[in-house]
Amino acid sequence: MATVLAIETSCDETAVAIVKNREVSSNVVSSQIAVHQQYGGVVPEVASRSHLEVIDGAIAQALAEAQLNWSDIDGIAATCTPGLVGALLVGLTAGKTLAMLHQKPFLGIHHLEGHLYASYLTEPSLEPPFICLLVSGGHTSLIDVQAGGVYETLGQTRDDAAGEAFDKVARLLKLGYPGGPIIDRLAKSGNPKAFKLPEGKIGLPEGGYHPYDTSFSGLKTAVLRLVEKLKATGEELPVNDIAASFQDTVARALSKRAIACARDRSRDTIVVGGGVAANSALREHLLADAAPYNLRVLFPPLKYCTDNAAMIACAAADRLNRGDRSPLTLGAQSRMALTDANQLYLGNSQK
Repeated sequence: MATVLAIETSCDETAVAIVKNREVSSNVVSSQIAVHQQYGGVVPEVASRSHLEVIDGAIAQALAEAQLNWSDIDGIAATCTPGLVGALLVGLTAGKTLAMLHQKPFLGIHHLEGHLYASYLTEPSLEPPFICLLVSGGHTSLIDVQAGGVYETLGQTRDDAAGEAFDKVARLLKLGYPGGPIIDRLAKSGNPKAFKLPEGKIGLPEGGYHPYDTSFSGLKTAVLRLVEKLKATGEELPVNDIAASFQDTVARALSKRAIACARDRSRDTIVVGGGVAANSALREHLLADAAPYNLRVLFPPLKYCTDNAAMIACAAADRLNRGDRSPLTLGAQSRMALTDANQLYLGNSQK
């Protein structure tokens, strides 16, 4: 397996990591949460400038912690899509410059493919096929991973992503940013059955409901109406119970759809990736729901759930071993479907 240095700057973490044989040699993450908290969310221009301020130091730190020099590196990778274009350009430019300077192969990596590979870092024997539940602030989808680089999207959100819904409900409850960790913490002291909230099913023209797609916009609105109703009584808002009920509804919806996907596709493994993979209710529901069907469920360690460069390096190493290379003319893209990721590599546009 190749040794890859990877850079991740798709949003508000500046991350650099070195991975060899699916083992992490170093993993540096500089978070911008404190910078963006005052705005209640990520400000793209602020994120880009913050990446510029720390990226050189993060690269040097990753090499130092791994006790490696450039001659030990087989390839250099950077996240190129999806994400904030300005932020992506910082990491992408740094990666391409280093590749030219040190005459190394360069690989642009799809951010969601990185999240998919996060579980490989602690399960080095993991191989396709399996179902991947990708849940983050910007994405919620169910992917049938048929082989390396061969993906089929089976389900996705029709509106808000799961992580986005957590942030919006947290803002509604005046809990701060980011919403996921705060709601998870408060929910531990709340009653998940206190309030019945809508799961957000997607109707089909011929009748019935889509088995895999999700919708969290209606759930968010239901929480708003609930808060307005409770405030009208003049009593203290039961924030912990609301948080627990909301979180439980999201976890049940995601678990139900992931289990259905795995059973319908005859897959015995479900891999979960993305920031919401850190959510305790999702972990509890999915593990419990999968047990009766003898399904294996893999969650990355918490440090690999949120954005990090180790998962990007792991995906890049696999790509490099399969002979993939990206052109140095590769640009940043705010959006790209995971199923189109092979277009990032030379000669692979028709894969």
